[in-house]
Amino acid sequence: MTNKELYKFVIDYFSKSMPVAETELNYKNPYELLVSVLLSAQCTDVRVNKITPVFFDRFPSPEVLKEASVAEVFEYIKTCSYPNNKAKHLVGMATVLVDEFGSIVPDDIKLLQKMPGIGRKSANVIVSVVYDKPALAVDTHVFRVSNRIGLTNNSKTPLQTEIELVKNIPDKLIPIAHHWLILHGRYVCTARSPKCEKCGLTEVCKFFNTKA
Repeated sequence: MTNKELYKFVIDYFSKSMPVAETELNYKNPYELLVSVLLSAQCTDVRVNKITPVFFDRFPSPEVLKEASVAEVFEYIKTCSYPNNKAKHLVGMATVLVDEFGSIVPDDIKLLQKMPGIGRKSANVIVSVVYDKPALAVDTHVFRVSNRIGLTNNSKTPLQTEIELVKNIPDKLIPIAHHWLILHGRYVCTARSPKCEKCGLTEVCKFFNTKA
């Protein structure tokens, strides 16, 4: 099977099995997604979704968050991973968002990365989810699933994985493909005990066929 045929098989499978795929983070506007994505680093979406309702009641806008103390923000997010750093990043992010971008979340990956706590992966999520642009964030799930299936040729870094996936997936499908791979990795192709018996990709999966 050629690389082109592999990608077609995988895309066709997900298009049929997961026609609707979207972020599991709860948010109402770009600012809220920005906060949620920042909190989600090394933390589950389930945990983030428990934190954010109360957080947004207290900090409903970047202007309010900008004026908060790091110590107060910490109290609202202390049940997530790395709360000390994230509290500092949240206040810093809000400051840059208000002062440099007029409280409008940018649709540019480089500009987004000017905000504390927002790296390339997080920036790609924002650009993809909010603005439906062909950006593909590579988290641990996307990295693992892509390598296991064989969509990437043993990529060593998230950036290498991103470049290869974007090169082979049609632009219009890149935003949803990001969620296909994340959700597949979260619920089927799990890190320790992949549920191959529930997967419709075993026919073409490099990991499954090597293991077999």
